[in-house]
Amino acid sequence: MNTYTAAQTRYDAMQYRYAGQSGLKLPVLSLGLWHNFGDGVDDAVCRQMIGTAFDQGITHFDLANNYGPPAGSAETRFGKMLCDQFGSYRDEMLISTKAGYYMWPGPYGEWGSRKYLISSCDASLKRMGLEYVDIFYHHRPDPNTPLEETMGALAQLVRQGKALYVGISNYHRTDALKAMALLKEMGCPCVLNQVRYSMLDRWVEDDHLLDGMKGEAGTICFSPLAQGLLSNRYLDGSIPPDSRASKSYFLKPETITKERVELLNGLNAIARERGQNLSEMAISWLLVDKRVTSVLIGASSAEQLKVNLKAVENKSDFTNKELSEIDALCKRWK
Repeated sequence: MNTYTAAQTRYDAMQYRYAGQSGLKLPVLSLGLWHNFGDGVDDAVCRQMIGTAFDQGITHFDLANNYGPPAGSAETRFGKMLCDQFGSYRDEMLISTKAGYYMWPGPYGEWGSRKYLISSCDASLKRMGLEYVDIFYHHRPDPNTPLEETMGALAQLVRQGKALYVGISNYHRTDALKAMALLKEMGCPCVLNQVRYSMLDRWVEDDHLLDGMKGEAGTICFSPLAQGLLSNRYLDGSIPPDSRASKSYFLKPETITKERVELLNGLNAIARERGQNLSEMAISWLLVDKRVTSVLIGASSAEQLKVNLKAVENKSDFTNKELSEIDALCKRWK
């Protein structure tokens, strides 16, 4: 077992923002363990990613019960690493997990019943070897379970000491506001809504979600690079054999059209004038809105993580001209 000692400078450069009206601060960049943390990944690579992230002030590590693959393996791997190497820093870490998507067979293995959420949280804690998580999310709205039951289960987890805070994920404005109001009545305010948001995917703006939440809960954005499209991997129009478009059902090869490649190169030209690459600019663009508490980044290596960290290095300001040019280009994305 290799020992780990965190860098003494780990809090020098990272910025932190409050989650809504709570006292909880998140780093503006958080590490998501959705991909690249399952059974097929090398332990050494994963350990290096966690250590590199924490050394740079990324204190928040985001998981879910079904992350892997296979489902549950990301929590198991993270828990083992926490026990073996990073456990002495647990109080400096913000660990979140979720439940809502399919996890096991039968009527109690997904969605938003009290039965499923309580059972899933217990299983997640067991896999990670934890007494509590810092944030527990409901992962998606359930159209067939009363919202009062789902939010009541989240509040129960806080009362039981299994979670310190609760949040929601993939909730649009109407359901989000109802969920937030219920949790507030229960004395367990919602601190975060985790949503998909990027320059190319702006349903959050169309839904007026951030306006509706009025800062009562924070927003944490996943898929800031639009499944990798907002990187330099597709600028020449080809699909690298190890890219997400070549092996993931979330990003299909037919997405990479000539017109879209031209659009991505237009965005890249703006980024280069700013002294950034495309992925850095995409992350910086999200952080312009102070209502965005944090941006979730994924990485397959410590080197890739370091590239994304450059997005917080004095590049948060955009001119009105830059923002207008970005908006004009992104409106062409269909």
